[in-house]
Amino acid sequence: MGSSIMNRQVLAFAGMASLALAAATSPAKANLFDFLRPGPSVGADGRPLGVAPPRETVAYQGHYSPGTIVISTQERRLYYVLPNGQAVRYGVGVGRPGFAWSGVKTVSMKKEWPEWTPPSQMLRRRPDLPRHMVGGIGNPLGARAMYLGSSLYRIHGSNEPETIGTAVSSGCIRMTNEDVTDLYSRVSVGTKVVVQR
Repeated sequence: MGSSIMNRQVLAFAGMASLALAAATSPAKANLFDFLRPGPSVGADGRPLGVAPPRETVAYQGHYSPGTIVISTQERRLYYVLPNGQAVRYGVGVGRPGFAWSGVKTVSMKKEWPEWTPPSQMLRRRPDLPRHMVGGIGNPLGARAMYLGSSLYRIHGSNEPETIGTAVSSGCIRMTNEDVTDLYSRVSVGTKVVVQR
């Protein structure tokens, strides 16, 4: 009788695992990363941590041509300019005080699940960091990265989605993995990136 109950439990678990796997790999699934998203994050004081603002198409009156990326570090938003006075607006994390920057770059390279080697400047500040990390969900560059010119800066995903909307990076522009995957699909090498303070 005990083995019969155990067999049923194993079958029930296998069935739930199969359903979860099918849902996570279903092409009709609206959000590829839902199965990776943990429940609500709570800080040490019991209050919820930051939540990334939703991606949305908005009216945009800037003077940049369609296909340009415009980042407002003050707003902590990235705009991908569309035709007809519109843009896709994403929430982003930006450089913390002392690491904020502005200027014009171009996307020089794109990588899916990029590897990460912290630059020497970062290792001097943070000697506890690993010297190299392979790509994957635990990598701080997240699901996608778009490299900006010959600089050390990137627009990339994050394994810390609670930092979106904050100023905590060393100058890179962070996005949720879902949003960076969407932007990556729209952008090509050579895309103009304007970073405004």
